[in-house]
Amino acid sequence: MLEGKLEELSQGAVARVRAAANAEDLEAIRVEILGRKGTLAAVSKDMGKLAPAERARIGKLLNAAKQGLEAAIEERKKAFAAAALQKRLDREWMDMTLPAPGPRPGSLHPITQIQMEIEDLFTSLGFTVLSGPEVETEFNNFDALNIPSDHPARDMQDTFWLEDGNLLRTHTSPVQVRGMKRLGPPLRMIAPGRVFRNEEVDASHEHTFYQLEGMMIDREVSIAHLVYYMKTLLGGIFHRSVTVRLRPGYFPFVEPGFELDIKCLICGGDGCPVCKQSGWLELLPCGLVHPNVLRNGGIDPDQWNGFAFGLGLTRLAMMRYVIDDIRLLQGGDLRFLRQF
Repeated sequence: MLEGKLEELSQGAVARVRAAANAEDLEAIRVEILGRKGTLAAVSKDMGKLAPAERARIGKLLNAAKQGLEAAIEERKKAFAAAALQKRLDREWMDMTLPAPGPRPGSLHPITQIQMEIEDLFTSLGFTVLSGPEVETEFNNFDALNIPSDHPARDMQDTFWLEDGNLLRTHTSPVQVRGMKRLGPPLRMIAPGRVFRNEEVDASHEHTFYQLEGMMIDREVSIAHLVYYMKTLLGGIFHRSVTVRLRPGYFPFVEPGFELDIKCLICGGDGCPVCKQSGWLELLPCGLVHPNVLRNGGIDPDQWNGFAFGLGLTRLAMMRYVIDDIRLLQGGDLRFLRQF
């Protein structure tokens, strides 16, 4: 009687294993049949009622049934694993003979776009584009621009000093000094580039940003020339009429000096973090070149004069593309940069 029960149990269990739909169902069958409290364990408890000779024979049948069931379970597991692997291969399959998609199309950084437009504008007006080193001497960065070591204007430019006494340039104005010495008058030049200051980073300040300096040295240059070129610059950059104001400002390297402010294009003049709630953004300091700067550049101020200006390319890009946080321009996030 126990032998028939065992055979019926074995056949039924193997059939259930082969019909299992997934690995979870297979594991449930294994626990139900082969577990410590499973069906085969219950059968083995009844063997104590058998005679010794009968017990040995039924024990062999019990072990054979258990091994057969374990083999069927292992075979089914391999089938499930093979099916899962094939499904993954089908999902990940690719035709290696197809041509590569090629590099993703790129775009110029918004600051680069602004810089190139300004360069095109000024070269059309007869200006030369110059560049200079980002590691500068103290003389070129400060002294030659009429900012001696005891001048309070140095406090406005928190500087990264190097161990050899040089520094990371705080503005692109040193290129004006190099341009005057190398090219001499008459001179029309612009100098775009990267500058560095030990600024506390926020929505409108970065420790690394981009500027552009401009200078025109000739005979009988006046403020009228300066205003004309500045209006031409702003009209070319913003491609629309913008509200500006010109007010007196002090800069050691120009005399007289002016601040050219632009009404904030982010908030329309209502006030925002970028313009520090003032509605205006200081955009373009400018003025007539100080005689001391001309002398330091090897030019006689009694024979020549000129104007100079400087503007932030980073700030211009923020105004042009209505970017409310300067840190977006330096973060390198392709999701942001692909918009341009």
